[in-house]
Amino acid sequence: MASSIKCLIIGSGPAGYTAAIYASRAGLNPVMYMGGQPGGQLTTTTEVDNFPGYPQGVDGPTMMVDLETQAKRFGTDVRFGMATKVDFSSQPKKVWIDESTEILADSVIIATGASAKWLGLEGETTYNGLGVSACAVCDGFFYRNQTVAVVGAGDTAAEEASYLANLCTQVHLIVRRDEMRASLIMQERVKKNPKITIHWNSETEEILGDANGVTGIRIKNNVSQATEEIALTGFFVAIGHQPNTSIFKGQLDMDAQEYLITEKGTSKTNIPGVFACGDVQDSMYRQAVTAAGSGCMAALDAERWLAASNLH
Repeated sequence: MASSIKCLIIGSGPAGYTAAIYASRAGLNPVMYMGGQPGGQLTTTTEVDNFPGYPQGVDGPTMMVDLETQAKRFGTDVRFGMATKVDFSSQPKKVWIDESTEILADSVIIATGASAKWLGLEGETTYNGLGVSACAVCDGFFYRNQTVAVVGAGDTAAEEASYLANLCTQVHLIVRRDEMRASLIMQERVKKNPKITIHWNSETEEILGDANGVTGIRIKNNVSQATEEIALTGFFVAIGHQPNTSIFKGQLDMDAQEYLITEKGTSKTNIPGVFACGDVQDSMYRQAVTAAGSGCMAALDAERWLAASNLH
């Protein structure tokens, strides 16, 4: 028999936990299913220095434990499990956990996040958090006055290379083809920056390192087949993110990159009673603090919708 709850939160991380804190304090008795990566992307980050309230910084997993503890303090029912199927065509909404447990929810807050796309190199796993990153804004500070590389050819890669050039001694931009996909203005900004060296027609063969982290990369020119080793301490992969929205296809509106579309200035999706927050609906900022802010919005939107629908 399906269990019925007032507010279901799908996914954890800064957005989900903040939504849980606000929803539980509002008396919505939220139930959270943490998903396949409890705590979200920050659990793979060794140090977080840009989240307010941690003057000495904090490692990602510890921060997520803090947020989870705070959510539980106000009564959030935090459960292991992943949403594998949804049906938002009727009220209450139906959500299946791990393909078996059926949940009936008056309101749903989606905080499933987005996953960074990787090259598939062994070193990305070995040195993740030890020199390998998918976010220059998050981690660039740790590489001040050092040499780093950025992989990618779109606006994100150009923006990250430019950002890092303000902090680092030298930035190597690895571009697979003989041209970039980035907008012309971003391309010109990169090309004119004396700190940025562009390696055209090049691919990363291996990330080099030792027990302390990344020490360099080996790249290969896919035209001449020549290889080159570059000494550096930071390797930033900027080939995009994939929002975790596959189970919502056909039910919730998405943009071309499959991010959930929310009504401007709110967390409301096209289905009344279903709200989205965090990276699952944010392709631009993708920061812990902006995710947390949107989690607050989602809980407030859910509370108001439940009240207006005489469900709270």
